[in-house]
Amino acid sequence: MIRFIRSTHLQSHPDTVFWSGALNGVIVLILLFAFLAGYFFNAGANAYLMGGAFAGAALLLFMAFRFLFALLRIGLNKVPISLFSISLAALALFYLIKLSGFYLPETVYFPAIGLGILAQVFIFGSLNHFLTNKSYRSGFHVTLLIVGLGIDGFGIHWITSKGANQPETGFRQVQATQLTGIANPSEAGNFAVAHFTYGSGTDKQRREFRSGVQYRAQPVDATPILLAWEGSAAKWREKFWGFDAKALPLNGRVWMPEGEGPYPLILIVHGNSSMEKFSDPGYAYLGELLASRGFIAVSVDQNFVNGTWSGDFRGLEMPARGWLLLKHLAQWRDWNQDRHHDLFGKIDMENIILAGHSRGGEAVAIAASFNKLAFFPDNARLQFDFNFNIKGIVEIAPTDKRYFRRLSLENINYLSLQGSYDSDEASFFGLRQYRRIDFTDSQYWFKAGLYIHRANHSQFNTVWGEKDSEPPYGWLLDVNSVINSEEQRQIAKVYIAAFAEVLFNDKVEYLPIFKNAAMISDWLPETIYLNNFKDSRKLVIADFEEDIDLTTARQGSITARNLAVWREEPLQFRNRDTQGNNALVLGWDSSADSIAEEKSYELILDDPIDLGAIDSLLVSMAAGDPNELNTAGKAGISQHDAGASALNFTIQLTDTAGNQLSIASDALKKIAPRLMINYMKLKSLNKNLGDSWELSLESFEYPLVDFEGETEHFGLLHAIAFKFDQTDHGVLIIDDLGFSLH
Repeated sequence: MIRFIRSTHLQSHPDTVFWSGALNGVIVLILLFAFLAGYFFNAGANAYLMGGAFAGAALLLFMAFRFLFALLRIGLNKVPISLFSISLAALALFYLIKLSGFYLPETVYFPAIGLGILAQVFIFGSLNHFLTNKSYRSGFHVTLLIVGLGIDGFGIHWITSKGANQPETGFRQVQATQLTGIANPSEAGNFAVAHFTYGSGTDKQRREFRSGVQYRAQPVDATPILLAWEGSAAKWREKFWGFDAKALPLNGRVWMPEGEGPYPLILIVHGNSSMEKFSDPGYAYLGELLASRGFIAVSVDQNFVNGTWSGDFRGLEMPARGWLLLKHLAQWRDWNQDRHHDLFGKIDMENIILAGHSRGGEAVAIAASFNKLAFFPDNARLQFDFNFNIKGIVEIAPTDKRYFRRLSLENINYLSLQGSYDSDEASFFGLRQYRRIDFTDSQYWFKAGLYIHRANHSQFNTVWGEKDSEPPYGWLLDVNSVINSEEQRQIAKVYIAAFAEVLFNDKVEYLPIFKNAAMISDWLPETIYLNNFKDSRKLVIADFEEDIDLTTARQGSITARNLAVWREEPLQFRNRDTQGNNALVLGWDSSADSIAEEKSYELILDDPIDLGAIDSLLVSMAAGDPNELNTAGKAGISQHDAGASALNFTIQLTDTAGNQLSIASDALKKIAPRLMINYMKLKSLNKNLGDSWELSLESFEYPLVDFEGETEHFGLLHAIAFKFDQTDHGVLIIDDLGFSLH
């Protein structure tokens, strides 16, 4: 075929022997890229067949384009028609391949194509020269062959490499006393586990949700809430799955403790991978663990609302994702109440957790909000009747802006996990939901966030692989700095199982792990962890949200002395999106002073507080950008972690009589350095995901018993001061200053 489409015009001169072979090289490269485009084109068919079909279509289109461009060549007598048509046909085909979904940034794709064409011209042209036994300019063609092979070799090596390992910060957290007397929650419990599936039995793609279901679940009509399921894009979904929006299935994979029960119920839902790449099996590691510890775990199937080659709902499906979770709970409630069903009385419907990953993370918050409503807020014609006792929600690397409503929740426990190397959801969006949860009754509630350095998005799901994107874009990701998949899932097991143990079994002895991961370093892989924690016993006296007056706080007035930086500002994520939170920014620089001067920030309370009602001082803090002071590199501090790992200062409490208690800020836990991220092998592409670091606050707790001074003589608390007397310079972010009450 290649010889068929090669023009005889190229045979008239010895040099054209080279160009005749070069044409073969270009065609081979086109076929390779077309095959890859088809191979990675998720349509549910065999990947090799798809690749072959794309390659065949590309060859036919190449011939057609060449014919068309040959016609355009008439009149350009000085340029051979074949070369002219070959060039335009190749460019047109590469452009169509790009449009087909072979996603690479244009700044990468077109230079790569240019180099690829050059390499194949050199290789195939030179090989053809030698195969025809031409001695003409043989040394020149040897050089071209070597250069072409070198370009190809470098490209293959670069694509298959994992990238460059990001340098370690050198930061080591303060060694904390390890928790004792409690079991590692990631270890299997004492229950034998039964595994089965339930569903509507209409899934064309998977036997386990068709004839293999153990219990039948009635499908649900989602047309009032899933309006985006329409048009030609929906036709492919319906053909692929065998159902439409009027009969969406309730499918689930279940891991259940064997025994009488009743057992608490945990639903886990995936996010938005390709719908043809079934995501729901990816949480078996959590399901098996949780069931062994006495909880029913269900991985909920929502693949049918995920993206596909024919279109993505672009977040318009988010209300349906949350609503479907509640419909699953309704099905479990029906089974639990049916005296003739095998699951009668097996489920503790008063103890429920909803967990979700990515868009599934946002979906669980939507479900928790819808759970207490009488009507769908976007269309009152759809009535709700749920009101389940959802005790907590878990968000794993969640989205937070797919649904247009920002949902505020009350009186629910919350946990969110996020990796710093997440190139899908590149910021800790779970902290926005964290801040939109309030505790308003007398019951004990808590919310927690865990920021995991070097964790990514996909490895929380065993199906999604080690990279956050499929090829070809995944070839660009630097994964050499990412912790491995087993380590990442170990972290999820520890924290999610501990969360369930606290909520369902009242094992409050696990609560400290949500405050300081260093207390369970024996259970976790070595990396940097930032903990956020707040419970219903916290009294906040300054959160910097009430006004724009720097001299006032929620319960007091402010005095600052000799600071280089002093402001309150809305915090932003790396992409300049809002964190939904205001904070205080302080900076000091003693090296700029001609004489030593006190540098401090002090809050004087309007109403003195009796320390007898207080356990600990609580505050959220993070290292800011030292470049604000133009002092990076001073005192041996590198640009990488300037003003961060070295940050230390004194926290001082003063009573109405002038007595003082003090503690060093790093006495119990250090402020982590700015965590610099390199997502991409080509550093220039990182800017597409935002800044190379993101401000991430962390919660700090200072028990009063650890303060130095005469606690027994201390009267009513009058003032709290931050005295910057330990390091010469630094920038510090402060938020949510307050106390933990008895």
